[in-house]
This record gives sequence, structure tokens and C-alpha cells, in this order.
Amino acid sequence: MTPAARVQSAIEILDSVIEAARSNGAPADRILAEWFRSHRFAGSKDRRAIRELVYGAIRDCGPLPVSGRAAMLRHAERDEALRALFDGSNYGPAAIGADEPVAPGGIAPDWLVERLSASCIAGDEALALLERAPLDLRVNTLKASREDMGLPETGEPLLAPNALRFPTGTQAEQWPAYRDGLIEVQDHGSQWACIAVDARPGETVIDLCAGAGGKTLALAAAMDNSGTLIASDTDKRRMGNLPPRAERAGAGMIETVLLDPGKELEALAAFHGKADAVLVDAPCSGTGTWRRNPEARWRIDPKQVDRYAETQARLLEVAAQLVRPGGRMVYVTCSLLDAEGRERIDTFLKANPQWSAHALDLPIGRSHGEGARLTPYHDGTDGFFIARLDLAC
Repeated sequence: MTPAARVQSAIEILDSVIEAARSNGAPADRILAEWFRSHRFAGSKDRRAIRELVYGAIRDCGPLPVSGRAAMLRHAERDEALRALFDGSNYGPAAIGADEPVAPGGIAPDWLVERLSASCIAGDEALALLERAPLDLRVNTLKASREDMGLPETGEPLLAPNALRFPTGTQAEQWPAYRDGLIEVQDHGSQWACIAVDARPGETVIDLCAGAGGKTLALAAAMDNSGTLIASDTDKRRMGNLPPRAERAGAGMIETVLLDPGKELEALAAFHGKADAVLVDAPCSGTGTWRRNPEARWRIDPKQVDRYAETQARLLEVAAQLVRPGGRMVYVTCSLLDAEGRERIDTFLKANPQWSAHALDLPIGRSHGEGARLTPYHDGTDGFFIARLDLAC
């Protein structure tokens, strides 16, 4: 493909990404994968270049662009060589018109920028949300140790005891160590969220919003495959990914429980007041994950944030009924909006005086309300809010 043809292909893909954002359709990575599958003539260099163009344009646009071309024109404002490829050549984009619309730049839509600023995320903190993320791995201590991995590439040891960092784009999922369950892809901040649970061998631990089970697997390793570990979620499709992952990791202790939204306590009736620890990795707006999913900021609106907050509050109440006296609950969101983190914990503690906040002794992050906040700018992780609450005996 010519460079101009790559630009035009990226514009067409961006049109699909924009439409999907409007209609809550497929995410950008899936749209790209489908486009590559249906355009076999695009070689590996073409695919790499097109992917870079698509994500570069997404990151450069704040609000949702009117079109893929407007988004690419925004991206081209930083690169004169890219503007020159709008030359009207065969399979390339048409020449740039005098009054063509150019997508506005910025961090996000204005309302969301204001919400982030009110949550103390502005300036360099906000800009870092759109940087490219490295690849972080967690060494599975059920099968290996960080000291004797012998991986194809050398990773940087991080503060989490089993974490290794590799450059963006490292194809770790193609390594034998990944195939054999010795490593899992997990952001450094996510690993600290699991460490905050302080799960121990022999305990009863519930991962209330387990999804595909990334944190569940980390908890299983911390428990040394001993005790009771419940992975529960309302998403049957995502939960279906956990059993093969657990088998690969050698985590044979995990039990899965499919939940009915609004009736979670019925499915978990056997554990009322019995859990030593409950992890509430609550669904959220994902503002802390934009480094990996930059188009996610085009998919949320104020009403959605309010709905997430309502769900988070309800899940905290559900989790509270599962914890034994003297037990603990860890609340985690990958959002940096206070409405989904700090405010949720403050509200819960005011309504539940038998619970108290437990200071987190983490080597990264900063105190934020009754919890801790991790950010890309300060910690090099995805954005997280983490709080641990203890139930009185």
C-alpha cells in the first residue's frame, strides 16, 4: 500500500470507530481486527502503520469527531508530512479543502474535562491519560518466580513483587510462558489492587465482579491455591473465559457463580456473613484506562456516570452483607472521577458506622479521601481508586 492509501484506509476505519462510539458498537481494536481480516492484501507494515494512524487520530481528538476525515485532519496538524498525503492520488484521500472541518483537540468532551478537573485530574495529570501504555505482566507464583523466568525478552522488575514491564507492543501472548500459564497480562496498578485484598491461604474470598477473571487469578496465586475463592459476575460471556484461564494457570480452587443483576445475594446466599474478604472491582466509566482504550472517552455521558455510581453503591451494600465480622472489603474502580471512587466510599461509611476505612500501605499511589489513587502521571499505571474497609468484630 502507498502511504496515501494507508491514510485513506485509516480514515475509513475511523468512520467505523466513530459510528460505533455513537451507537455503543464494537470497540476500536475489534473494528481494526475485522478490517485487517477482510483486507488480506494489507501486509504487516501496512497494518502497523494503519493502526498507528487510527490510534494517533483518536488520541488527538477530544470530543467525538464528526467524521474519520476530520479526525485525521486533526492528527495531520501535528505532522506536515501527513498533510502532504492528502493529495487526491489513487486510493489516497482527497486534497484538503479551504474550509474543511477539523475535529477539535483536547483531552475529552468539555463536560468530562470539567468532571476530571473537579476530581483533581488536570494539566499534566490529564494529558498522561492519553499516553501509550507499556505492557505489564504478572508472574504466576503457582508455577514460576520472577527471578528464574527465562523469557524471550528482559522485563523491568516493578515494585509489585511479581510484576515485570515491557515496551508497548510486546507480543507476550505469543510466548510459551504465556501459553503455559507462567505469566498473565496485568497492569501494575491492577496488581496492587489485588495485593490490597491481602488474600491468604485458607481464607474465604469473593471476587464479586470478576469479569474474565484477571484479578481472580492473582488472588488464587496469593492464596497458594488453598481456601475458597468465588468468582462471580453477571456477564456469562466474560465469565466463560475464566475456566480455561484458571486451568492454564493451575488455579484449581476457583469456583464460579453466575449472578442475576439485582439478585446477587440470592446466588451468594451460602456466603452471607462468612467471607474473610470481598473484592468489589466495580463496573465504571473507565476513565483510568484511556491509555489502552482512548475512544472510551467518546462513549460515556453524564447520565452513564450517574448510573455507574448507583450500581457501585448497590454493590458495596451487597458486598457488605457477605463479609464476616472482623473481615474486610476492598473497593476498586479504574475511574479517576470522584463520583465513582472517593464519594462512593464516603457515602457508604456515613451510612454504615460499623465499617471503618483501613489505611493502605502501598509503595505507590497517593492518599485520596479514605482510599488511595494511582495515576498514569504519578505512578506509570492505569488510573485506579482503591479503598479497604474493615467490618467491626
